Amino acid sequence: MSNPLILGVPSKGRLQENVQGFFARAGLVFTRSGGAREYRGAIADVANIEVAYLSASEIAGQLASGAVHLGVTGEDLIRETIPDAASSVKLLQPLGFGYADVVVAVPKAWIDVRDMADLDDVAEDMRRRHGRRLRVATKYVNLTRRFFAGEVARDGRSAAGVTNYRIVESSGATEGAPAAGVADVVVDITTTGATLTANALKVLDDGVMLKSQAQLVASLGADWSPDATRAARTILTRIAAEVRARAIREVRASFESRVERLIVELGARFDARAPFGAPSPGSPLVLHVPKRAMFGLVEALSAAGAGTVTVSTVEDVFEPDPPLVATFDAAIAGR
Repeated sequence: MSNPLILGVPSKGRLQENVQGFFARAGLVFTRSGGAREYRGAIADVANIEVAYLSASEIAGQLASGAVHLGVTGEDLIRETIPDAASSVKLLQPLGFGYADVVVAVPKAWIDVRDMADLDDVAEDMRRRHGRRLRVATKYVNLTRRFFAGEVARDGRSAAGVTNYRIVESSGATEGAPAAGVADVVVDITTTGATLTANALKVLDDGVMLKSQAQLVASLGADWSPDATRAARTILTRIAAEVRARAIREVRASFESRVERLIVELGARFDARAPFGAPSPGSPLVLHVPKRAMFGLVEALSAAGAGTVTVSTVEDVFEPDPPLVATFDAAIAGR
């Protein structure tokens, strides 16, 4: 392969299974000629792509350095590993799995500590009365520093500033640090909160630093040759078609009269689109509608005099100029 696109994907675990399934649903099947232990692979029937199997944290680092063109990893690792992520990578598509929150948790026994402002009071009291700083155990050193400084996060979350603290870097089970006496509070990742609860910890009311999930990410520092760019567009076009199909239902209805006005009305009310335009009288009207609006649309069609109405799922919807590809093109052009 000349100038192949390098796609970094997780090398093991549930995340790898989810990534493999996500790509397969989009018609992008991973292959490994050397078997499951091989750390390089390809995508069947798509030329000029090399799949690199890496740890989730390695993927974030290699996206930052430009060693891989596209990668799948958790947003928490992107935000933690890359100080100025917006200048190094572009988050293209949330993948709908790998959900986890990065949170600030304190002992349940601290009944008067409910938010970050309360935590700042505790930190100040520790400094004044005991001459020491609040100890925060975490693997998320950079995220913690930014959040405790009161910076606004990507999704608009911010915190009251906490200044009198020091970070205790955690290499093991972070949630056990307060019970072990090595820290006072923790910043950790959680999916259900069960582990924090089991360790007698509670999440502060405004202590959710980041709601993370797996993301498809493009490196802005990679060598985007024409070959690599074409391969990326192939991948993204297929993913966009599958994601769009998963989000909608196709509704067909029969009308004896013209329906141009009705299409405009239904588009405004239900975000329904007629992908093939207005049909001639007697031909079925085809609409694509978000799943949440499907039943309302069916009722509106019946009220407008439709005959039989059918609803179905579709496998892929290939639209001209899908937003996912446009986002990628703009990000690469604006480097």
